Amino acid sequence: MPWLCATLLVSEDAVETLSDVLLEAGALAVDVQDAAAGTADERPIFAEPGEAPATGWRRNRIGALFAIDADLYEIIPQALEQAGLRAEEAFTIERIEDEDWVRLTQSQFQPMQITPKLWIVPSWHTPPDPAAINIALDPGVAFGTGAHPTTRLCLRWLAETVTAEDDVLDYGCGSGILAIAAMKLGAASARGIDIDTQAVEAARLNAGRNDVAVQFDAADIEAAAPARVVVANILANPLTVLAPLLAQLTLPGGRIALAGILAEQSDTVFEAYTGAFEMQRAAVDDGWVLLTGVRRR
Repeated sequence: MPWLCATLLVSEDAVETLSDVLLEAGALAVDVQDAAAGTADERPIFAEPGEAPATGWRRNRIGALFAIDADLYEIIPQALEQAGLRAEEAFTIERIEDEDWVRLTQSQFQPMQITPKLWIVPSWHTPPDPAAINIALDPGVAFGTGAHPTTRLCLRWLAETVTAEDDVLDYGCGSGILAIAAMKLGAASARGIDIDTQAVEAARLNAGRNDVAVQFDAADIEAAAPARVVVANILANPLTVLAPLLAQLTLPGGRIALAGILAEQSDTVFEAYTGAFEMQRAAVDDGWVLLTGVRRR
């Protein structure tokens, strides 16, 4: 069955309201993208705790999917007016033919080679190198698929660092990819902690899919025991705040890896850990920095 898609360009402050109005008006789905994507004006959106999060880009392209028989020349002007915008705002309407949407979505996610012997492979793909360490992971509700530079930095560090004697703690585990990778790389044990209960559940499912025993729990400071290897791929502000706690969770002589840090934020995070760790800037990937350290005895 074909569909109709209405496309509108709106400013940042109108995105949320207009999206809600379009859904109330019968839109089956609403998609928001940076109207400047692919140009010099494209910008990423980051939501650091303590900072006002952006609700969109400076100029946003909203696509709203409707049933084929929807009267969009009536619905869209009414929606614009309800959202406090000019009813005569320009928009386009496109007929979209029925497609295999699942297959179309899956085609966007290909196996990713992290190191010569470590791959992230979506479940619908055959591993390109069956002899490699292959982590089965699909896009989902929790952060961490291997596509983001911060995840790649941590995975490469784990591949170089983890030994059979190590127990690994992934603080802010998201999808569980780092703790799962640690087990597949030969760690003695691995645990993951996250404040998001959905992430914890997703991580448990991912561990089962990869046939590894990893304990994932909701964040509980009192229940967390120190580990020989600690990895935290979060964001710069919470990493700075968490420095005393993450120091407590790292055994003397143990190692820590910190990611989710933009290059211009690295000095602040670095300084927060120098009292408890011998720190170094270990790697950079596309403007993101990996900081590592050894816990002082």
